[in-house]
Amino acid sequence: MNGVTKFFYCIAIALAGGLLMASAVQAKLAVENPLDRIVAVVNDEVITGLELKAEMGLIKKQLSQQNTRLPSDAVLEKQLLDRMILRRIQLQMAKRASIRVDDDMLNRTLENIAAQNRMSLSQFRTALQSEGINFESFRENMRDEITVNRLQQRQVRSRIVVTQQEIDNFINNQKLRGGKDKEYHLGHILISVPEAASAQEIKSARAKAEKIVQDLRAGADFTQTAISLSDGQQALEGGDLGWRRADALPSLFADWVLQQDVNNVSEALRSPSGFHVIKMLDIRDNQPQHMVTQTHARHILIKPFDESDSNDARTRLEKIRERIIAGEDFAALAKAHSDDPGSGAEGGELGWVSPGEMVPSFEQGMSALAVDELSEPVRSRFGWHLIQVLERRNQDITEQIQNKNASDAIRERKLDPAMQAWIRRIRDEAFVQNRL
Repeated sequence: MNGVTKFFYCIAIALAGGLLMASAVQAKLAVENPLDRIVAVVNDEVITGLELKAEMGLIKKQLSQQNTRLPSDAVLEKQLLDRMILRRIQLQMAKRASIRVDDDMLNRTLENIAAQNRMSLSQFRTALQSEGINFESFRENMRDEITVNRLQQRQVRSRIVVTQQEIDNFINNQKLRGGKDKEYHLGHILISVPEAASAQEIKSARAKAEKIVQDLRAGADFTQTAISLSDGQQALEGGDLGWRRADALPSLFADWVLQQDVNNVSEALRSPSGFHVIKMLDIRDNQPQHMVTQTHARHILIKPFDESDSNDARTRLEKIRERIIAGEDFAALAKAHSDDPGSGAEGGELGWVSPGEMVPSFEQGMSALAVDELSEPVRSRFGWHLIQVLERRNQDITEQIQNKNASDAIRERKLDPAMQAWIRRIRDEAFVQNRL
């Protein structure tokens, strides 16, 4: 072995491990190409400078389009790497839990996003590319976002329980408050503290939060401050929590919100996760509609075996339609032929249907029918439907809306602290080296 080879062999023995050896090689590569360096280790995976640079480009473009003044690259890198680390932890958990997002679901999501922007998918792709955004990268990022949302649904949201007693108490409390029904647009900054924080760590976090309050009340820009300093999940969105009913907020926030005017900034509010600073961005009345037109309908569903069988499924349904027009009983044919096991056993009965309960294509086909009219075959993602409208009525659903709103509000109130606690726990349990 020559002198150079022997030198590197001795170094490898001294490092005594593959991970340390990889780190040494990575350090050498970082000198040759700084973008290829490892900026974080997350369990058994790494995040590279190239990945961080790509994310930096996207977030800078997004913030610029929102006319948000950019913080320094060092501040933005720190915030973005923290987010990437947390996302990587969650994607690893999702993989272990066998949570997958197939191409069909991903494509439907992208089509919905395009439709919301009044574009076809091809137009949306062209629009992204014109902004310098690689469509395939955007597509895979969206797959990751859906995967993380599914994990959070399984690990946090689905475990939140709301009882009828809580709903009743909520509605009664609303009545005692005079039935006020408002929504609040809030900004949020979190200065987090570790789960087993020392007195000095808590004191330091409190001082940082109080300095933020002082600066904001003196005129500092809230969005910029949140991007630069917040440890909250919405930091890179400028701390924007969106519109919330006060009853859907954690009690810590709600007690402050109900007494404030627009542009007021809270004191540093203490919770187990750290110190929170809230700004009242706007207030609006929320007047839900309580009267709806309900439709009493029934249907027969024929599911194709696959896409190539779709025309045959439609043909089978057209023949059933001809038999109904000729006088055969709809309910009997539904029991004999419908592929919807629930309604089929009931003669195709769907009961009274409110707007928004059915998939859009089914609802559009149903809404176009007069009472007693029988539809042509209607296509949905479930298959081909034959629909008949039996009755229509205007219905006061105030009580149902109140119960649903109460349940949603209580769930949202419980969700924020539960999500914060879960995120802190999975972050603490993961092996993370931040090398930035």
